Amino acid sequence: MPEDNLTKTPVVKPCLRWAGGKRWLISYIRTLIPKTGFNNYHEPFLGGAAVFLSINPKRKSYLSDLNKELIETYSSLRLHSEEVIDILKTYRNTEKFYYSLRSKVVIHPVEKAARFIYLNQTSYNGLYRVNLKGEYNVPYGFRTKEFLEPDKLRLVSRRLKKATLSYGDFSILKNHVDEGDLIFLDPPYTVSHNKNNFIKYNKKLFSLSDQERLSELIDYIKLRKAYYILTNAAHKKIHSIFDKGDNIVKLNRANLIGGVNAKRGQTSEYIFTNLG
Repeated sequence: MPEDNLTKTPVVKPCLRWAGGKRWLISYIRTLIPKTGFNNYHEPFLGGAAVFLSINPKRKSYLSDLNKELIETYSSLRLHSEEVIDILKTYRNTEKFYYSLRSKVVIHPVEKAARFIYLNQTSYNGLYRVNLKGEYNVPYGFRTKEFLEPDKLRLVSRRLKKATLSYGDFSILKNHVDEGDLIFLDPPYTVSHNKNNFIKYNKKLFSLSDQERLSELIDYIKLRKAYYILTNAAHKKIHSIFDKGDNIVKLNRANLIGGVNAKRGQTSEYIFTNLG
């Protein structure tokens, strides 16, 4: 039988800044989770892991992402948090150091994790972007906020201890999903519903055919008698792809990610779910 998974453990905040992150949605998602709880947890678009860190599943968690560096960073942080922290203590939040480290080729997994966290925390808007050679090319962000928060890194590491981390396409969750499980789906948004430059960029990463594949995966999730929560852009095309007769909620959020010409303000998003 499923268990009540919303323990009294305090919500752990993400240690990474992530475009399209769902920290703003945590309180609402917690209202969707059934009182009887759920079995295992799955999140195949992990990103900043805000939802996973807030739920703190009691049973197994299967976490994955198509960003290999991201998964490698979480894997190193899970096993070697103190080593990662020690390396970060030697870094400096200066433009010169930033570009020096950005251009450096790092091999050791722990050093790679420290580099990833540092660049994420000190770059412009916390974006993750690489050039055609696969080289990280986001400019320095001139942030004054402290980039090293040891206690936060330790808490994230602790939450990751029981999780299975994998690199790959979202379809790999088929390997583990079962009755009573909970799946949170937060794919890169394809449709430029608000002319947001970041979403336009994501069209290269997650096409409409990928959205349709995701819709088919949801059919499989329902066939397995599992629960799903999907966030996506509030656009008529997205509505037509994911309208399965389940609950659909339209919410607004502050739009904090975008280029120079992006319209900042309110962005509408859909939540599709067979809960509630």
